[in-house]
Amino acid sequence: MPVGPAAGTAAGQTIWAATSAEGEAGMAWDWIQICRGVVAMADPLAVVTNLRLVGAEGAVLSAQEAALFLNELVSALPWQQEVHRALGQRAN
Repeated sequence: MPVGPAAGTAAGQTIWAATSAEGEAGMAWDWIQICRGVVAMADPLAVVTNLRLVGAEGAVLSAQEAALFLNELVSALPWQQEVHRALGQRAN
């Protein structure tokens, strides 16, 4: 499916970051507009981050293991509202 301005479908990337006494953390992912007022992650398995998530045993989670937790973080952020605001649209 063609996307982008030529196809009339908006797409982009959102970046979220935070700074604390322990350092800086960030996450980024691509999004696509499904229809007016509806945006979604383009690829839920493609969250880019400098976070290292550890499991109950203290071992760093693999990218596949971390994907579930990263998607939960993305879902908790008001990123879709911010995309709609940037596009000048209201969410459905």
